[in-house]
Amino acid sequence: MGDEVNGSEIFKEFKEYSVVEFFKKNRQMLGFAGKVRSLTTIVHEYTTNSLDACEEAGILPEIAVKVEDLPDGHTKVTIQDNGPGIPPSHLGKAMGMMLAGTKFHRYMQQRGQQGIGGAGCTLFSQITTGKPTRMRSGLGDGKVYECDMKIDVKSNQPLISNQVEYLGNFRGLRIEAEFADVNYDKSEHGVYEYLKRTAMANPHAQITLIEPTGEKHVFQRASDRIPEKPVEIQPHPLGITTGDLVDIAHRTDSRKLSSFLCNTFSRMSSAKADELAKLVPTVNFDKNPKDLKWSEAEAIVNAIKTLKWIAPPTDALRPIGPDQIEKALRNILSPEFVSVSERKPKVFRGGVPFMVEAAIAYGGNAGRTNSEGERSGDITRYANRVPLMFDGGSCAITEAVKNIDWKRYDIREFDKEPVTVFANFVSVHVPYTGTGKQAITTEEEIVDEIRYAIMKVARDMQVYLRGKIREMDKETKKKIIMRYVKELSMDLSDLAGDSTPQEIEKKLVEMVETKYERIEGSAEEAEKVEEAKEEVGEGEEDEKEEE
Repeated sequence: MGDEVNGSEIFKEFKEYSVVEFFKKNRQMLGFAGKVRSLTTIVHEYTTNSLDACEEAGILPEIAVKVEDLPDGHTKVTIQDNGPGIPPSHLGKAMGMMLAGTKFHRYMQQRGQQGIGGAGCTLFSQITTGKPTRMRSGLGDGKVYECDMKIDVKSNQPLISNQVEYLGNFRGLRIEAEFADVNYDKSEHGVYEYLKRTAMANPHAQITLIEPTGEKHVFQRASDRIPEKPVEIQPHPLGITTGDLVDIAHRTDSRKLSSFLCNTFSRMSSAKADELAKLVPTVNFDKNPKDLKWSEAEAIVNAIKTLKWIAPPTDALRPIGPDQIEKALRNILSPEFVSVSERKPKVFRGGVPFMVEAAIAYGGNAGRTNSEGERSGDITRYANRVPLMFDGGSCAITEAVKNIDWKRYDIREFDKEPVTVFANFVSVHVPYTGTGKQAITTEEEIVDEIRYAIMKVARDMQVYLRGKIREMDKETKKKIIMRYVKELSMDLSDLAGDSTPQEIEKKLVEMVETKYERIEGSAEEAEKVEEAKEEVGEGEEDEKEEE
């Protein structure tokens, strides 16, 4: 046996680490994994911040993204918006400090949630090129503020240099940063595809992209309607844990435990508080919440789970809306057919409200181009209007699409049809599978809701496809008969001793046209009957599955 080492020797190496040091070592957790994905993640973080800021300020977003390849192998990314800007006093914390921001502590629907994204990009630029990120901010008050920014890795504090303030009419935020270990390409996971999908889910935004080649793409605004601001709501009692309850109780200004519960949680009336008090007689509901003990909080949480509760309010949810989705899909994909559905709000684990929007586009530029140059099925995944470009295999939306029997909807092979399935998950809290925010957890109630929404639009597409096939069959038969009309009219004219074959031809054409109008009408009626039968059958199936 070797010499034994005591604990004192081992713990000489014990050190504390900041959150920035952690992410510096584990940058893949922020989405910086692979050259193409890293660049898309950078554009994603900046773009979502711009969209959130513009909408909160009531401004129609105009976002310009420029990607340049530099001689030293670095890639320069410049992004500019027309938003409200960031005050100089907050710019450092917003873009140079992790886990700081306006979103994490608010219980409301937003694109960003964690207060990591913008600062994560500043860090990634710093650790791959050693260079600072250049910021320009204007609040629209005639003053413009510029600075260079890095992050102090040890203390998670912004390092600001080259500050300058001057007079100007600039309003919004402009960011310039250089990155290494990134690559621009036009793959299905690249920046172009990301911005195209962003435009599809945000028809009120105008987005411009300038590629490294100098080629310019403008995704035109399809709507002038700014989405309503999300409403901040209170957490639902069913979502609270013992630790949460103790922490919130010790920070409240309420003087009584009963009033604290009513003021802090949604659906918690004074009558419900009285019910809880009867279930946990060992807890004094007149005591100061700051004196709440762990065992008492645990008893209250356990009692909460035994009561019946009204579902949480859903007015905090801000879906895109069927009309807006259809406008966007037609604007970007120019499809033959579009159908949109919107499910009623539901609740998942912890009492969190959510809802699902789905759409299907067929033909035109729908689907994606495969390796053989043909159009194939495509799944466009979103969470609160943000495209989810990666980790599709572990996402609830992908799972829902895979669970659908597409042959039932006249799609023999999904991967060989020009079809785009669009799904947007809307919630005040999106249950992502990781900090990269690229996939939604596959909880059963979430997968089911997404599947039901997609099945609805798939039925509409089936009706369209059947009508299209019927129309093609009718035209084919009609053309075959029309080939012989002229010859037949001449033969009939000879047989009858009539010298006017043109008149006979005209009457024959009218007979054929009338016949196929009747065939079409009867086929449409039969189709409607079949659709009604299927709608009833599938509706019953959906209800059984929901039960």
